[in-house]
Amino acid sequence: MIPLSVLDLVPVREGGSVAEAMAAAPLLAKAAEDAGYARYWVAEHHGMAGIAGGATSVVLAHVGNATRRIRLGAGGIMLPNHNPFVIAEQFGALDAMFPGRIDLGLGRAPGADQRVAQMLHKDIAQASQYFPQDVVELAALFAGDSRLPLQATPGKGAAVEMWVLGSSLFGAQLAAQLGLPYAFASHFAPDQLDAALKVYRERFQPSERLAQPHVMVGMSVLCADTDEEAQFLASSQDQSFVALRTGTPGRLKPPVEGYRASLPPHLLAGLEHMRQAAAVGSRETVRKAIAAFVERTGADEVIVAGNTYDPAERRKSLALTMDALA
Repeated sequence: MIPLSVLDLVPVREGGSVAEAMAAAPLLAKAAEDAGYARYWVAEHHGMAGIAGGATSVVLAHVGNATRRIRLGAGGIMLPNHNPFVIAEQFGALDAMFPGRIDLGLGRAPGADQRVAQMLHKDIAQASQYFPQDVVELAALFAGDSRLPLQATPGKGAAVEMWVLGSSLFGAQLAAQLGLPYAFASHFAPDQLDAALKVYRERFQPSERLAQPHVMVGMSVLCADTDEEAQFLASSQDQSFVALRTGTPGRLKPPVEGYRASLPPHLLAGLEHMRQAAAVGSRETVRKAIAAFVERTGADEVIVAGNTYDPAERRKSLALTMDALA
């Protein structure tokens, strides 16, 4: 069976709080660990009322204390927002706390609109141009390269597994050039998936970290006892997608019966376009959808995204999904 992992946005639901979202995160990670998932990753987003994972390394430390085996990582750290030295310290500290379990997925998007650049006091557009150099510098910090003017403590010697994230050809080319594993965000940006994976595999250069190409693809996955129940629960995430596309993002809303039927054609078409990298339904429906997507992509791993208004339903979905594939 292909390895499955979990992507968590640490969603804040309507009527809930950030504290509630933080309390749900370790429960989700523990459920994933118990079900046999390989990794639990948190994504960095900023200034969004419905997403509480902005302080990614802090959330991972919180979650790590509730788990024992599952790998913990960032999916990802948006490196243009940060100094590589600081990230080396943060993830070096995580590796010291949870040895051999830390992943670091790196992306070059800001994780928010242009207001984040103002609040971070950074020129994100310029910083994005230095993304390849910053990834190399970060690897050198973990390796303890003697040419660096200052060693990172913690950080030097940390066994952090670095990944390049992407939703375009740029990340695929960089991951191939550096000989790093590559994760494609097909769960929300599927358009260049096939082209990016082709570029990555064709141009891959073996490195000390990785001998051959290794791909993880994202899918939105929600598994329930019946197709109808899964579609109902998925309407919370559908509402979030529509809100984001219409410029009105907010907290995660309760599910709505027949939500898709209420949408105008252009918004419904957008949702259906995203469903090419989704598996929503009963065990059998989810099994077939994941199997078809793995066959299409040749992926080595799948990471499952997807929010439910009731956190317990997401935990149940993880268990049912693993059961379906087993």
